[in-house]
Amino acid sequence: MGMQTLTADEYVTLSERARRYRDAHLKTLKKKPEYNPKLGVDALCFQRWQDDALAGKGLVGALISPCALSLIAIPEPEKLQHPPDTLLLHLPSGHYRLQHCPLEGVAWYQRIILDDLRGIESMQEAAQLAQQLMERLMKPSA
Repeated sequence: MGMQTLTADEYVTLSERARRYRDAHLKTLKKKPEYNPKLGVDALCFQRWQDDALAGKGLVGALISPCALSLIAIPEPEKLQHPPDTLLLHLPSGHYRLQHCPLEGVAWYQRIILDDLRGIESMQEAAQLAQQLMERLMKPSA
């Protein structure tokens, strides 16, 4: 699948961004009817991805939150002076439009794929779901 493993630094950056996302959104998430207290916020299954939409290359992966499983795209920061509101990402399975989600100076694009994780019992189960999601998105649609 041409997946390039991320560097240790990139993993640190991603978990830092997941933490920022949690800090910025947790209050709002807790008020939603689909809030699942068993889940936290985690950025998973990220890989390097090349796409014009990402200004060349960036990172694509999944974000778990207590309310949803999302597809996330992070363009190379220095390439985007003025992040567009939406981004059309070309993945092997098709095209996906993601919304810009301002996150303290980070260009972070999000598209909710599953908007109700109330049936999920643990972060481990959510992580497996994220992995299945990314595998599906990265497979050419038959």
